[in-house]
This record gives sequence, C-alpha cells and structure tokens, in this order.
Amino acid sequence: MAIYHFSAKVISRANGSSAVAAGAYRSASRLHDERLGRDHDFSNKAGVVHSEIMAPEGSPERWQDREALWNEVEALEKRKDAQLAREVEFAIPREMNQAQGVELARDFVSQEFVDRGMVADLNVHWDIGPDGLAKPHAHVMLSMREVTPEGFGKKARDWNSREMLEGWRERWAEHVNERLNELGIEARIDHRSLEAQGIELEPQHKIGPAAMRREGRGEGHGPEDAERVTEHREIARRNGERIIAEPSVALDAI
Repeated sequence: MAIYHFSAKVISRANGSSAVAAGAYRSASRLHDERLGRDHDFSNKAGVVHSEIMAPEGSPERWQDREALWNEVEALEKRKDAQLAREVEFAIPREMNQAQGVELARDFVSQEFVDRGMVADLNVHWDIGPDGLAKPHAHVMLSMREVTPEGFGKKARDWNSREMLEGWRERWAEHVNERLNELGIEARIDHRSLEAQGIELEPQHKIGPAAMRREGRGEGHGPEDAERVTEHREIARRNGERIIAEPSVALDAI
C-alpha cells in the first residue's frame, strides 16, 4: 500500500544544528565543519542509495562539493539563531524499485525546488523496517537564499509561506500518482487529511521514538510525554471500536 508522507522543517542554529552535520548524516558521508573545527563522520550509516547536489543553471561549480556548499552557508550566516537550510522529507512508494524511486524524487526536486532557484542536496534512503519491508524516502536539504553566479544573495522570504508548503504537499501527491499510473501500478496516495477524505478515523498524535522506547521499557515519562502517550492509545482504541462497528471505515482508509 502506498503511503503519503511529506513534511518540512527548518535546520536552525537556534536548536544547536549544523548544516554541515546535517548534510553529512543524510548523505552518509564524512564532512569537515569549518565553523566548529571538527569532522562529522556518518560514513558507516547504511541505506543511502542516491546522493546528489542539484543546483540552478548558472550556479557556482564549487557547490557540487557538499562540504564546500554547506560550509559556505555556515560562513554566510552570522546570527546565533540563524536559519541555515530547509529540509523536506517525503515517502517514496515501496511499490517502485530503487531506480524508479530515485527518478521520481529527482524529477520532483528539479521541478519544484531547483527550477524555483534553490540549491537542493538530495539523498534517497532505502531503509528496511523491522517488518522486513522497504521504507524508501528522500531527504532534501534546500538553500534559503537567492542564487547568483558569484554565490548566495539575500534570503528569499516567499519560500517560507504556508501556501507554498501546501502547494508542494499537493503537487507531490499529483506527481506520485501520475508516475504510478505511467508504471501501471494501481496504488495511489492522497495528501488530504483523513477528515477531508471523508474517512471517519481520528488522526493520532506523533509520539517520538525516545518516548515510545521509554514506554516499552516501562520507564517514567515527563508529564507532557505521559499525556501524549495516553491520548495516543485512547485514539487508537476509539478508532479500533469504529472499525469493529463499521469495517468499511478501514477499507476507506486503505
């Protein structure tokens, strides 16, 4: 079953992040961080099947080097709370093979981000979950400044709009479904919420991996963690009761 997932966040110095470290982790590589004076080595990380810098036409050639690109971003941003990059993450249908999944991601990144003027650091991960099934997805780190032949210019504020994010979410669903149709694969995805799709199930809160591990080990939570885990389980129970009473709800969700 094809799964829809598309999220975006900002990689910021305010929460202790480094663009160089983020680039090294997502590409499973070793990069030297000039600002921090240290190496970030994630070359032992498995599952990265494609890694590429995609830049607008006329961009400096030096940006094809991941280490040079993100060190330049770090050097340009002076504020202690600087926003360094935007990261977009999306799930690739497991019904596709790796070559098809990489092509799908490259085409979308080119059309929606690079053609808009962003430099994109694309990394496709083909992880295998505990159930033995593939969990293919892409991480895309995006520049936040306008591009000139000499380097980065001013920050493009319009790239931060909520409307743009919602447009990307919708276009990703359209992009995937069009490609699935071309490949003769019957699966489809939907970017809309359960409510908007007419599916009478409650969306569950996202519980962080650390909180769930503590729960599994029977360890204590902070008050907010405990409340979210309890509510998470209550929503699951109520959804289960709806499905028992009306199995067609589950079929609609699938």
